[in-house]
Amino acid sequence: MNLRTALLVEQSGVIPYRINNGEIEVMLVTSSASKRWVIPKGLIEPDMTSSHSAAKEAWEEAGLLGTVSSEPIGIYEYYKSGCTCQVEVFLLKVQTVLENWPEANKRKRQWVSIPKAIKRVNEPELKLMIADLPNKL
Repeated sequence: MNLRTALLVEQSGVIPYRINNGEIEVMLVTSSASKRWVIPKGLIEPDMTSSHSAAKEAWEEAGLLGTVSSEPIGIYEYYKSGCTCQVEVFLLKVQTVLENWPEANKRKRQWVSIPKAIKRVNEPELKLMIADLPNKL
């Protein structure tokens, strides 16, 4: 067995979006450790559904409130600390952007165009989900 796949960590996350002047924009956040651009995501809370847990991560990591899709739009994997993290991704239609949020001092956040978001994230499957966003709305 490959050690890289020995531990599977299930997570959920959101692609937060808004329509601004007729253009779809995506909110990306920096990761807490490496400061690379990612989507809000985290472990699925034991007492929550994947989609509700993903919405909680959007609030904690980016200060975003809105409507989360009931069905995931896809899954991607990445490796961290010797584990395979599998992220179930939902859409979040952002309605409120808070000025203060739990991880405001740990992360940056930024609204970007779809092409810019695709360039900034690392995971190939996530790039594809962002590219397909216009077809999902």
